[in-house]
Amino acid sequence: MDIKLIAIDIDGTLLNEKNELAQPTIDAITEARKNGVKIVLCTGRPLSGVQPYLDKLAIKGASEFAITFNGAMAQSLDGQVMVNHTISYDNFLETEMLSRKLNVNYQIETTDSIYTTNRDTNPYGIAESFLVRLPIKFRSPEEIPRDLVMSKAMFVDYPENITKANDLIPAKLRDEMYVVQTEPFFIEMMNKQASKGKTLGELADQLHLTKDNLMAIGDQGNDLTMVKAAGLGVAMGNAIDEVKDAAQFITKPNTEDGVAFAINKYINH
Repeated sequence: MDIKLIAIDIDGTLLNEKNELAQPTIDAITEARKNGVKIVLCTGRPLSGVQPYLDKLAIKGASEFAITFNGAMAQSLDGQVMVNHTISYDNFLETEMLSRKLNVNYQIETTDSIYTTNRDTNPYGIAESFLVRLPIKFRSPEEIPRDLVMSKAMFVDYPENITKANDLIPAKLRDEMYVVQTEPFFIEMMNKQASKGKTLGELADQLHLTKDNLMAIGDQGNDLTMVKAAGLGVAMGNAIDEVKDAAQFITKPNTEDGVAFAINKYINH
């Protein structure tokens, strides 16, 4: 297997239990890049939320890429959009109204802002704003422009509320959109064509790479499609069972530098 690109999830995968990018991981990625392997960080975050880790890894430029918004977008690191699967204004109206019925907080994310329709947000919405380095703007539904480019919609609330809401999301919406719970306090709703796996495949096509050239490392439900899309799918030791079942290799958990272990095993040997 000729691995030329490694797709790596961030939270729970690239980062350790302290949400830090550990030195062994930096060293393994740096060595792989010296061997000509391209590193693509794949995340639910926008590019602004990926930038601190790209800086630490010294990855930059027009020939380097990131998959953002859980596959709604793939971008070169100079800002060129390679793949774009956004949600429609009708998707916005439908999901915003559903948030009211389910009594959970709601927000949409764009490349430069988070828009919430709730005057009073909650700690998880604030934390997301800080994490992804995007400002929160309160807007009533009527104030959201029809031509706003929306990468994803989110229910953001206390875990017990999200658990209840997840069970009550209508099958019709799941048919229309890609709906995935990415954290105990997040449900994300995206274009049906948006997933880490599909967008990884589309980016690979543009780079003239095949499935056998791809390695993907992840831990959660939103990583499942990319683990399946890669010729070598790797599950973290702390991954959910579905990801482990789909993977060709289970590495160490993120508490033990599992990304570094997998890269050193298959690339830096």
